Formats: sequence, structure tokens, C-alpha cells
Amino acid sequence: MAPRSAPTSRSRAKPPRTGDAARRLRGFYSRLVEAYGPQQWWPAKTPFEVVIGAYLTQNTAWTSVERSIANLAARDLLRVEAIRALPEAELRDLVRPSGYMVRKAAAIKAFVAFLDQEYSGSLERLAAEDPEIARERLLALPGVGPETADAILLYALGHPAIVVDEYLRRVVTRHGLLDEKAKYAEIQALGEAAFAAEPYAERAAHCNEFHAVIVELGKRHCRRVPKCEECPLAWDLKLVKARRRVP
Repeated sequence: MAPRSAPTSRSRAKPPRTGDAARRLRGFYSRLVEAYGPQQWWPAKTPFEVVIGAYLTQNTAWTSVERSIANLAARDLLRVEAIRALPEAELRDLVRPSGYMVRKAAAIKAFVAFLDQEYSGSLERLAAEDPEIARERLLALPGVGPETADAILLYALGHPAIVVDEYLRRVVTRHGLLDEKAKYAEIQALGEAAFAAEPYAERAAHCNEFHAVIVELGKRHCRRVPKCEECPLAWDLKLVKARRRVP
């Protein structure tokens, strides 16, 4: 895949957020990397497998996605040309373990059709596109919301992108970095500000690890009902609670 360069436009991005919240979030990242070590995400062998996984992981557990991926791999179908030739009905059966098989199979087929029409079936050409344009085009596809689009940008195409999932939402709201009603774009802007000082070429690697360690934190501690004991960020939460008690 071609080397990444800085985008030529940043029409989506808001002015970088600065201040205490961004600095604290950057500190969270450093603490989590120290606690958990490199995560080596995304768990896939090829960029196209990342794309497939990004579609299949919507509203389901990764263990279910793994079963669907295994079904596709067993028939050597984790290739653009293979999915292109595969009847949609067969694709539905193969991705059944991930749930919503009709919607997800149709969305994957739509992505391949888009790739064929706009980029001659080449993920490398899509990766070479300005990331703002690529993101807009991804968001226009069926079955692609901001989280899926940003996961594809980051893990399949190699561009810096802050992926906002429920785990990150819990972290930034429970620690008082943003209001509980913060929108996806607000959380993403905070994440972008946390890494704004990094060189562009290094930012993708940081965004990659940031999302991965946040997911690890979420699975271990920042659940729907939090388990704060032994959490690497428990020290900050204690400070937040102490500040709230100050009159």
C-alpha cells in the first residue's frame, strides 16, 4: 500500500481543542500503553479483511465476527475479487454468525461495488485518496456510520482517525472531560486535539494504539457497570470526584 502523506484538505475537522481535557486524555493514553503494552490491532491479515471486520462487528461481539471471518477464510473469500463474484445469498449464509446477515452482506457488496466504480477495485487507490474525501464517500455508503468509516480509514487505509466507540464515550464522560450528552464529533475532536502535536506520519500509529487500549480498558474496567478496582485510570477518577466535592 502506498505511503501516507498529509491530507490536502481538512474540511471536516474543527479547530483543534486545547487545554486540560486534551492533555488529560493524552495522559490517559500514555498510562494505558504502559499498563497494557502494544495491542497490534486490527486483528486481520490484510486491509480488505479489516474492511470486512469493520462491517461485521457492528452490533455484535468480536467472537461472532471471528466465526464469520473463519467461514470466509475457509473458502478463500477474503479478497475483493472473491466477494465481487460471490452471490449475495451465499455471503449472507457465511456471515450469519455476526447477525444482521441480510443488511451486512448487502453493505459489503455495496462497498465492493463502490471500490470497483470509483477506484478500479483497488484499496491502494482508495488509501491514496484525500482522507476527508474518502471519509465522505464511505459515509455515503449503506451500513456505514462514523465509527465504521473511521475504523476503515485508520486500520485499512492507514490514515490518522479517532474511532469513537462506547468505551471511549464512557471514559471521557465518566472522567468529566466532556458532558454526558457529547456527540460523536465532539469526542472525536477532543481525541484529535490530544494528538495534534504529533507529526502526521506518526499520528496514525498513535490513533491505532489509542483505540486498541481504550477497548482493552473498556473490556476490563469501563463496562456498563464500571469496575474501577485496579483500573489504570482510577487515580484520575478519584481526583475528579474530589474536585466535585469542593464547594
